[in-house]
Parts: sequence; C-alpha cells; structure tokens
Amino acid sequence: MAPSDQFPPHVLREYALLADGERGALIGPGGDIAWMCAPQWHDDAVFSGLLGGRGGFAVTPTDPRYVWGGKYEDGTLIWVSRWITSTGIVECREALAYPGDKHRSVLLRRVQAVMGEAEIRVVLNVRAGFGRHAMGHLRQHGDVWLARSGPLRVRLGGAAEAGVRDGELLLDLRLREGEQHDLVLEISDEALPDEPADPDQAWSATEYNWHREVPQFDNTIAPDDCRQSYAVLRGMTGGGGAMVAAATMGLPERAQEKRNYDYRYAWIRDQCFVGVAVAACEEFALLDDAVGFVSSRLLDDGAQMRPAYTVQGGPVPDEYDTGLPGYPGGSGRAGNWVNQQFQLDAFGEALLLFAAAAENDRLDLEQWKAAEIAADAIARRYQQADAGMWELQDAHWTHSRLICAAGLRSIGRHAPGPQGAMWSSQADQLVADVTRDCLHPSGRWQRSPDDPRVDASLLRPMLRGALAPQDPRSIATLRAIQEDLAREEYLYRFRQDEGPLAQSEGAFLLCGFDMAMALHQGNRPLEAARWFERNRAACGSPGLFTEEYDVEQRQLRGNLPQAFVHAALLESARRLASEPPPWGGLRS
Repeated sequence: MAPSDQFPPHVLREYALLADGERGALIGPGGDIAWMCAPQWHDDAVFSGLLGGRGGFAVTPTDPRYVWGGKYEDGTLIWVSRWITSTGIVECREALAYPGDKHRSVLLRRVQAVMGEAEIRVVLNVRAGFGRHAMGHLRQHGDVWLARSGPLRVRLGGAAEAGVRDGELLLDLRLREGEQHDLVLEISDEALPDEPADPDQAWSATEYNWHREVPQFDNTIAPDDCRQSYAVLRGMTGGGGAMVAAATMGLPERAQEKRNYDYRYAWIRDQCFVGVAVAACEEFALLDDAVGFVSSRLLDDGAQMRPAYTVQGGPVPDEYDTGLPGYPGGSGRAGNWVNQQFQLDAFGEALLLFAAAAENDRLDLEQWKAAEIAADAIARRYQQADAGMWELQDAHWTHSRLICAAGLRSIGRHAPGPQGAMWSSQADQLVADVTRDCLHPSGRWQRSPDDPRVDASLLRPMLRGALAPQDPRSIATLRAIQEDLAREEYLYRFRQDEGPLAQSEGAFLLCGFDMAMALHQGNRPLEAARWFERNRAACGSPGLFTEEYDVEQRQLRGNLPQAFVHAALLESARRLASEPPPWGGLRS
C-alpha cells in the first residue's frame, strides 16, 4: 500500500475546510488532505481519498501514538492542526492562499515543533481526474519539485530532501523545539509562474485578506460562530460572485440509499438564502455577490433560469460515474440531475434577494430588470408543477407558490407605484390560489393539493411575509410542524412514513434554525433560544455543518460544509438579537 493510501475516511465531524473562493480542500485529523478539486470547485478531484480514490497530501507525525485537535484562527479559514505525541506537541498551520486564482491553487502548510522535537512524514501524490492520472515527470530544482498529473502542473516548495517512491514524493522532517518548516504546493491548469510562491508573502497576504473580509458580527447573539460561518461562506464564494452549495460530492445522507449528490455547483436558492442572511446582519459584500450572480442568470436565461449552474455560469453536467468507490455508504457519481428540473421557488427567492438589496440601496438598473424578469416568470409559470425546495417529483408545491408570493410582496414595497401595486396584487392572487387547493381541513397549510402532510419548508413563507405571522393559517401551520416534525428541538423536513422520524433521515438543520426564527417572530424568545442553541451545536470540532444531523448517533450526514445552514445560523443569530415583535399571535 502506497503511503498516501494509508488514510482511510473519517467521520465527517473530524474534517476541516480550507477554501480560497475558487476551490476547497478537506483536511483530516491525520493531516491528510482527503479531498480537493482543481483547478475549480466543479473540476475533477486531485485528492480523492475521501471517496476511496487515489492521491493525497499528508503532513503527519511519525509517532502513531498521538491525539489530534485543531482550531480555526478567528474569522478565517486558516486551520491549525495540533497533535500531542508521546514526546511533544506538533502543530501545522494550513490554508489555501486567499483570495484564490481560478487557474492556480496555492496550498500553504507550516509545520512547527511546539514542544520537544518533532518527526514528521510528508507524503504527496497528486492524482488528477479523480485519481486516474498518476503523478509523473518528477524532477527536482533545488528546494522545489516539479511534476505533472494529467493536464495539471504541480510544484512543491520546501521539499529539498524529498525522495520518490512508487511515484510519490516522501519527505521526513526532524524539527528542533521551536523550529518551523514551510511547504507550498501549487497546482495549475496553466503554466506556473517562473518563481515559486514565497511562503512568507503568501501567509501575510492570506492573513490580511481574511481579516479584511470577515466582520465582527457584534450585532448578533453568537459573534464568534457568525464570524466562522461567514468565513465559510466567503471561502465558498469565488471572484465571479458564485457560491457553491458545498465543497464535496457523494457524501451520503443515509447509508446505501443512493441519496448522495454532487453539490459543487451554485444553486440559485442557496445563494439567495445567503444574500438575505448577510443583509439582515447589515453586511453587504456577499449580498452584492449573490445579486450579481443571480441577476446575470435571469438576464441571460429569463423564465428558463436553471436551479443551479457551475461557478462560471455554465450548465451543470449530467450525472456520471467517476469510477470512485465512494464514501462508505455512498457512491462516486458526479454531476447532478437538478439540471433537468424546474424549481418555481427559485424565482421567489430571487425577488426576496433583490428586495433585500433594494432596501439597502444596492440594486442597479440592470438588476431591477432581472427582478422584473423573475416576477414575469412567476406570472407565466406559477401554475406549472415544479420539483420544489426538496427537489422531489413535480407537483404544485405549497411552499413554491407561497415563497413566490413573499418575493412579490417584498420587491413590490420597493417598486414604483403601479408596478409595486401590480406585484402586490399578484401576491394576493397566489395566496388565494394556494388557499383554495392547499389549505388542510385543520386550517394549516399542506404540502400540495394531493399531499395532506405538513412540511417544515412552510416556515419560510411565514418568515418572509407571504402572509402575516399572526394569520390563523400561520399559527396552525407552526403548531402542526412542531407537533408532527419536531423532536428534541431538532426539526425533520416531512414525515416520510409511519415509523420514527429519525429512521427515515436526519434532522434538517436549515429547518431547525428556521424554527428558531419563527418562534422568535411569534414572541416566544426562550423557546427560540433553545432551538438556536440545539442546532448550532450540531456540528463537528471545526464548527462545520452538513445538511442533516443524525440525532441518535450525533453524526453529520451529507455534503460538507453545507452553505445554506451556515447562512441560517447567521440570520437566526441576528434576528434573535433583536426584540421580538409586539404581537403574540403565534403562542400555542
């Protein structure tokens, strides 16, 4: 077994994320980079050990008896791995140079003997094409090694004493107490610069840019967590404004059930969630990115806007088999069948995003045109069945239509008189239509005309103003969601069968934070705080959230990290920091 293959997958709570806007890497407790795609998010992986593939970049103590830990430096995606061995303490500072270049990744690793001597093994095996392309053409120039892997060029600095074994670079380091050593890995689909990246300059620029980009969030109830969540969202948003939904693909929500998807693309809905969340926090850089990307898609594609795109605004590829075994319980399929779907709610979410921008005077004339296109698309297509928020079978989903009503109301408040009145009237008509065919006999909303179940997604239209929170339909829906879908201050999306909720899937963390906001909106602040605290604890040691949380096993489920959960934490932390509204209409 090659040294780079000696790092099996870990539970997801033990992985940290490095990201520079253009790509991301997951680092495990053994100092192993288990996943990274290059040159950009949606390109093939060069390190795919997470899904059972070849390739990796590990910096780890040679002493097998170590205890792992680590932390992010405040408000950054600079991770510090820490190992306590039988003879001392070793740390490795890790980052992707930030902000990133879309053609060239620069991975920085600075290892230090904190206490006692440190013996470190470094292993590098770049395997482009999901592991298909071996690292070849290895040659040394002084302190630097050069190589190729498929179409990619590779350069490793700080490895003068490295040797080659079975096509991998191996380096054994011995550091005296207090001594440090820099490793710099560059991977590019273009010719590399003549001069290797200077580690001191790269570290200095990365630190400066992270501290410049990430606000303090003193207006929230959890500023430390908000800074970290914002750093995650910033790191997942590239220079072109697109934000990927997650850094990974194929991580299963439930073992062996084929529910493992490729999230390395920019979802319109998710990006709108982020824009609205940061606007609530009165931070506008990610709002501007979201408005720019979403408005461009509407201006280009109009009413045919797709639910998701590549970060370059191109089409998401069809699903295909990468040949990887997959994370245990998952698969190795890339691409996403969302490219064949129509999701009506994306147009409503776009209007909510534009309304948040307009409220803060950040919507230009071209972006107003995009808002008009979204409103027109709703008018033309709202009677058409769509895949809905959960991307299931096509139906006339209640949530899809109500969130469009919320979007129309919100943007209508900022539009000139006749146009604003027209959009407000259109929202009233949508709510009336939904009331005719989706109001349950008990007085609450049901999922669709043909599905009487309640759904946690129905919290969102209430939060976004589709109708007043003290409306009897809102009160009845909130009560039904709590009674049928809540367990131990976690929330499940909908009841899939008659068995216990946790047997079908994990708790959905986005919905848990939504419940916290809904309870706060209903002047139930103590309950809201309990929900917020419960759901913000559903993460791993690095503070990263996945889509679902297995409450019984206390495990993360699904792709990592899930951007919209970090956005929901931000928004709920801000809203819970404000006084509840004066009405008590949602008290049970």
